[in-house]
Amino acid sequence: MLSSSGNVVVKTVIFAISLALIAFSTWLFLNRQYVIDTLTIWSYEPTAAVQAVNSRAALTDKGAFYFYATQPVLAEQDEFNTGCPRQEVGNPILGCYTGDGRIYIYNITNEQLDGMEEVTAVHEMLHAVWARMSDTEREEMTNRLMAAYGEIENSDLADRMAYYERTEPGQIANELHSILGTEFTSLSPELEAHYAQYFNRATVLSLYASYNSVYEALYERADTLYAQMEALGTAIEQRLGSYTQQSAQLSADIATFNARATSGGFSSMSQFYAERAVLVGRTDQLEAERVAINADIASYNDMQGEYEQIAGQIELLNDSIDSFTTIEDTPSL
Repeated sequence: MLSSSGNVVVKTVIFAISLALIAFSTWLFLNRQYVIDTLTIWSYEPTAAVQAVNSRAALTDKGAFYFYATQPVLAEQDEFNTGCPRQEVGNPILGCYTGDGRIYIYNITNEQLDGMEEVTAVHEMLHAVWARMSDTEREEMTNRLMAAYGEIENSDLADRMAYYERTEPGQIANELHSILGTEFTSLSPELEAHYAQYFNRATVLSLYASYNSVYEALYERADTLYAQMEALGTAIEQRLGSYTQQSAQLSADIATFNARATSGGFSSMSQFYAERAVLVGRTDQLEAERVAINADIASYNDMQGEYEQIAGQIELLNDSIDSFTTIEDTPSL
């Protein structure tokens, strides 16, 4: 039989255990996502390819934790299309963070676009970070992101935001959180500190700049060629119009000259040779103009050929990142 002092000890122990259980339950409730993520990571075995992406993307321990908590998959075409359904025809996607918290990254084999998988991985990992923020943290981050967005003059970014507004209404801040962090330099100190928790921004921005420069060089050259072709094409049309008019007038004047020569319409040989010399001069000038116009037409055709070649290169690049390459058969009875 326990003494009264023994009862006190037992009650104290039971009370302490109860407090510990309550405290643990409270912690578990407040940190349930962390617990779920931890358990997920314990059961997840990343492939060598996924580990390589994690390494090249320069994720911190915290960034790698959130990345692996999504059980990321570097997927081939069929698996990727199943995991990441296309939102709009003609707008290929490189990765996605799914409704059930998974990350799919399209396996890109084009060596010209080296680094695209890693940047995509960080982009999607930041969606996982966003999903785990509290409402207060999201509100504060939204204010910072929108302030940064307001200072950026970039038509391509504006077009992308319009796309997300169509396909993912209400997710502008979420998308900006991933895009600004992986693609844009010179952010506020607060945003830089935020991203530094998860990855090395300098490394990721360098990877992005490397493959993006491939596109930029092609588009820049294409834009230059287009402007040159437009200006040269207009000039050729104008010169052709003038050449045609002058050629018709010269033909008429030569016919008149020949008729006068046949009918004795010249008062002297000197007059004949003088007027003939003028016609020969006009003919020479018009021939020189014809040669020059043909040279411009050849230059235009060369530009057009290069422009079409660049368009083909861009198409090949786009095809290499587009997982949607076939159209399903028409349903039949």
